[in-house]
Amino acid sequence: MRKRLTVLLVPVLAALAFAAPAAASTPYREYVALGDSWTADVFVTFPPTTRFTPLDCAQSTSDYPHEVAGALGVETFRDASCGGATTTDFTQPQKLPLGGTNPPQFDRLTATTDLVTVGIGGNDIGLASAVTKCLTLLPVSTCKAKFTAGGVDQLENAVKATEPKIAASLQAIKERSPQARILLVNYLAGLPASGKGCWPVIPIADGDVAYLQAKFLSMNAMLARVAADNGVELVDTYSPTLGHDACEAPTVRYVEGLIPISTSNPLLLAFPFHPNGAGAAAQSEIVLDAVQRG
Repeated sequence: MRKRLTVLLVPVLAALAFAAPAAASTPYREYVALGDSWTADVFVTFPPTTRFTPLDCAQSTSDYPHEVAGALGVETFRDASCGGATTTDFTQPQKLPLGGTNPPQFDRLTATTDLVTVGIGGNDIGLASAVTKCLTLLPVSTCKAKFTAGGVDQLENAVKATEPKIAASLQAIKERSPQARILLVNYLAGLPASGKGCWPVIPIADGDVAYLQAKFLSMNAMLARVAADNGVELVDTYSPTLGHDACEAPTVRYVEGLIPISTSNPLLLAFPFHPNGAGAAAQSEIVLDAVQRG
């Protein structure tokens, strides 16, 4: 009888052993994503999703918050990210280009939210508009002068001015969601680390690429500093994506140039100077790894 019972139990125990990993559940139940277009991964999928935000936020169904939420299997997920967002739009309604309004992003936070990712700062600084102002028909560097007044670098001043705004935002998240683990996500590598551009493929002169790259690094350094100062985790998407900037070949780049020619999805969808499908996938992998390592 004992031998027969053992024979019967072996396959049952084996089945349970193999089933155990599938039964494991995520430690997070309510995930909220906050951020701008590099969080929403605008126009990576089309049409944009309207599940969480208006159409003119241009939020993609495959942005990194969606992918992370799916991988974690959270019960509740809200993605507030929206193209063009600044820290002001965390607490105020964001007016959108087609007439829509994205409610204050903080409205999605609750007392039971236990995971928050934040990707913000580029629009507060004005880096997106700076890139377009640096476009030139000739490979002559004039951009730095446009952002210098009285010998003072206005973009660098904007980086400094944005730091307390993000600090205040992080503290406000803690107040609204005291149980939440908060991860501040920086910006992946959009420009060549060397500072040497690829004019005329991207019509920005080498000197201006170097200037913009310096401001980009200054922004990411500020994000690292503000995360440390406010007791939240920084997720570095920049370092792992070096060598995949907008000057790389279409099959290599994670960020598009002036004319998107992404090969990372069947419809060749992407938005100028923003992550493409491959970039969104890289963000997802990096952020998910950070969450799971925690």
